[in-house]
Amino acid sequence: MFFSLSQILNWLIIYKYLVLFPIAVIEGPIITIISGFLVSLGSLNFLTAYLVLISGDMVGDLFYYSLGYFGRIQFINRWGKYLGFKLEQISALEKHYSKHGGKTLLLGKFTQIGGGPVLVTAGIIKMPLKKFLFYNFVFTVPKSLVLLIVGFYFGQAYEQINKYYNKIGLIITILLFIVLGVYIFWRLLKKRSS
Repeated sequence: MFFSLSQILNWLIIYKYLVLFPIAVIEGPIITIISGFLVSLGSLNFLTAYLVLISGDMVGDLFYYSLGYFGRIQFINRWGKYLGFKLEQISALEKHYSKHGGKTLLLGKFTQIGGGPVLVTAGIIKMPLKKFLFYNFVFTVPKSLVLLIVGFYFGQAYEQINKYYNKIGLIITILLFIVLGVYIFWRLLKKRSS
């Protein structure tokens, strides 16, 4: 994050929704918790903050999707080697997203590190925009509500919550990579034995 949480809190107290939306586009979860805290203090309206946070989160997700969609070839040529895929693997990703797109987006939304790559990949494989927006909306609505409520009741500890949220996100991401690694290893062994 470019600014401290206390600086962002001050901006939200002074400028309210004017800064809430752009900050929610960039950094959703902790801003949602801080917003819940400000709702508990009476600085923000619950429903207005909730709608602005959902909108900001959706715009941020759409930005990542657009990066993949419009920069498909350039993105893969430049960054594919770091992410472990090449142009030839797009058809496999398309099959995966057609079968498991919703589950993949859900995992991306609930992991701190995996969200961006999952959203960009949805754009790269040109997941239908309506499907992408539907799944993201369905997952964003309850996630934002839960985080807003957590902020309402426990928001005064937003810095500690941010640390724990980041640690939990990192643990989930590591576990997902381990499961993915085991799955790939198993598939390779299965392929060699056939």
